[in-house]
Amino acid sequence: MGYDISYHPISEQEIKTWYFDALEDESIIEKRTQEHEIDEFYVEKYVDTINVAKQTAPTDYFDKTHGYYIAVIQGFFRTFFYTRGSAFSFLIQDKPQFKAYTTPWEDILQVKVPNPIVNSFVENYSSGVYMTAANVVQLLDDYQSKEEVKKELDDFYSHNRINVFLKALTAAKENNLGLLEATEVIEPNPMDLNESTCYSNLFNCEPEGALLYQEAMFEQLRELEGNQDLNDNEILEKTERVVITPENIVPEKKKGFWQRLFGK
Repeated sequence: MGYDISYHPISEQEIKTWYFDALEDESIIEKRTQEHEIDEFYVEKYVDTINVAKQTAPTDYFDKTHGYYIAVIQGFFRTFFYTRGSAFSFLIQDKPQFKAYTTPWEDILQVKVPNPIVNSFVENYSSGVYMTAANVVQLLDDYQSKEEVKKELDDFYSHNRINVFLKALTAAKENNLGLLEATEVIEPNPMDLNESTCYSNLFNCEPEGALLYQEAMFEQLRELEGNQDLNDNEILEKTERVVITPENIVPEKKKGFWQRLFGK
């Protein structure tokens, strides 16, 4: 299974207010969602996510539980960004100098948690690194002013995925927010984006990354068929699709969303 990466602009205070305060007192969810005019459907998903989070054991990895749920909840409140396979956590594994642009959870959490923290992906359905607002500004500045940083990011976020990552950083910077990385908050189905799965609000996912994923998938299938002239419908006729979803949070399937948004 690959990694469906998402980037979620969120501040340390919002992490406390939207997640840990709600974990402590579920009644505040109504107030927070009314303030942000969140649809009742997503209010129910918010409550469901908090109820799942309450089952977290002290020995469970923070990244696999609280960190992931924070990313899910962020997507109820504002836009998040998707890129297939291109995680900053993976970049750090090969280029450890980029770790300087991240901040450990232990340094930004406003509450104490007993859970072990990795500050990277544990496996699928996990949070990854967190960048503070200052980290975000520094990375954007260095991308624009340091050729080596720009080259490394452009190479890693290849096939135009750098555009999505820069959008995420820019959105965070413009709103003085940090940026949280996660995996499998959204799982686009590249063969039919209308069949995508999302554990947050699909409508808040900026669409460019999923369209790039779909474009890349069709191109790979054409290569496998040995015929670059096949159109998308012919590719679909030749391909069997299998969708795998986890069991812990009820997923959302918004049929027709991509069709309405893009006319596809």
